[in-house]
Amino acid sequence: MNAIPHSIDYGSRPIRFGVVYAKRKSLQIEVYPDGKVLVKAPNGTSTEEIEKRVLRRSRWIKKQLGYFHQFEPRTPPRKYIGGETHLYLGRQYRLKILKAEECTVKLVRGYFLVSINGRANSQAVKVLLDEWHAEKAAIHFQESFERCWPRFKKMGLPKPQLKIRKMKTRWGSLSQHGRLTLNIDLIRAPKECIDYVITHELCHLKHHDHSPAFYKLLEKTMPDWKTRKHKLELSLV
Repeated sequence: MNAIPHSIDYGSRPIRFGVVYAKRKSLQIEVYPDGKVLVKAPNGTSTEEIEKRVLRRSRWIKKQLGYFHQFEPRTPPRKYIGGETHLYLGRQYRLKILKAEECTVKLVRGYFLVSINGRANSQAVKVLLDEWHAEKAAIHFQESFERCWPRFKKMGLPKPQLKIRKMKTRWGSLSQHGRLTLNIDLIRAPKECIDYVITHELCHLKHHDHSPAFYKLLEKTMPDWKTRKHKLELSLV
C-alpha cells in the first residue's frame, strides 16, 4: 500500500498523513500506534476535499496521536544478544544463547534458550527465533481462528482462508476475495488479543467498513473488545 504523503497546518504543528485511493464509497481516516495517519479515499476525490475532511477531524486525530504517544518510548529494535527480552503470547522471555551441536530454540523457565551450531552471531539467532515464531504463529493463529469462527458460521458467512505474513502497520486484514491475513508479529500478543484481531477482521465479512453497524456486530460478538484492544496496544509497546 503506497500512500501519497500530505500535510495540513493545525495549530503550531502540522498534521502529516498519507493518502491511498481505492475503489470505495466513503473516505476513511485511520491513526496507527506508530503515529502514522492514513486516509483511504474513493478514486477521484480531490485533494481539497481530503484536506477539508482531515481538518474537520483534526481534534480527533490529535487525540488519537496523544493516546498512542503515552505508551512511548516503544521497545527499541531487538539486537538478538544474550540478556535482552523477547515477547511471546504476552509474556517476556529473556534470551540465553548456547553453543551446541544442533540449532534449536526452547522455552525453559522464563528463558528463550537458543542453541547455535557454529558462530553465535545476532543474525543467526534472529533467523532461528523468526523460524520458531513462524511455526508457533501457524499453530496458535489457526487455533484462535477456529475458536472465533463458529459465531460467524452461524450467520451463514463464507469461511475465509487464513494467511500469515509480516505487515508494517496492521495486525490483520480481510481482502475482498475472502482472505484473512494476520501479522506474524501478533504472536507476541496475549491469546485474547489475537482473538480480538481475528474477530475484528471477521466482522468485515458482513460490514466492509467501520460503520456503526460494524461496531454493533463487534460489540455483540465480543462485548469486551475495547478491553482486549487496549491490552493489545499496551502489551506490544
